[in-house]
Amino acid sequence: MKVLTLLGSARKKGNTARALGWVEEELKSLGHEVEQIDLTRKEIKGCLGCAKCKENPKAIACIQKDDAEGILTKMMEADATLFTSPAYFWGVTAQVKALMDRSWSLVTGFHTPDHVSLVEGQRQALLVTGGGQYENNVEPIFTGFGRLQNFYKTVNAGELFIGGCTIDGNMPEDARQRAIAFARALVV
Repeated sequence: MKVLTLLGSARKKGNTARALGWVEEELKSLGHEVEQIDLTRKEIKGCLGCAKCKENPKAIACIQKDDAEGILTKMMEADATLFTSPAYFWGVTAQVKALMDRSWSLVTGFHTPDHVSLVEGQRQALLVTGGGQYENNVEPIFTGFGRLQNFYKTVNAGELFIGGCTIDGNMPEDARQRAIAFARALVV
């Protein structure tokens, strides 16, 4: 299986990158092809809401020229996409949010019988790290991700929140085991 991972953390050795490393290591050991894109190192402009992308349901068709189109193309080519982010103020990082906003160009006819998605049927998953607990903290991220799956017409292949992380890199003792189990579930 071809798996695209999207690192949404600016900290190359932070908790999210570390957890993603465990996931990628497990996926590779299982024989899957893994490609990581570090979103914080890419130029991804915000969506303009111009709807030009809705004129061609068979192509991305965004009028902006930056790194988003290439990333979205790689999403289309993958069997599975894993979004990752630390929790920032009850949401994902700006880089992940910008890509999600620009992914509007992958879908036409939402809420109509003509609903078409360029990633339909793909497996997608979400990994989030944070300092707090799930409740009153990251639920909106996972709620939004579930709604995004409906929009994309994709399969939710898993969701993992690793809470209790600290800025100096301390993570719960079971974080690695949970990341490995999550990786296995992603490609089932």
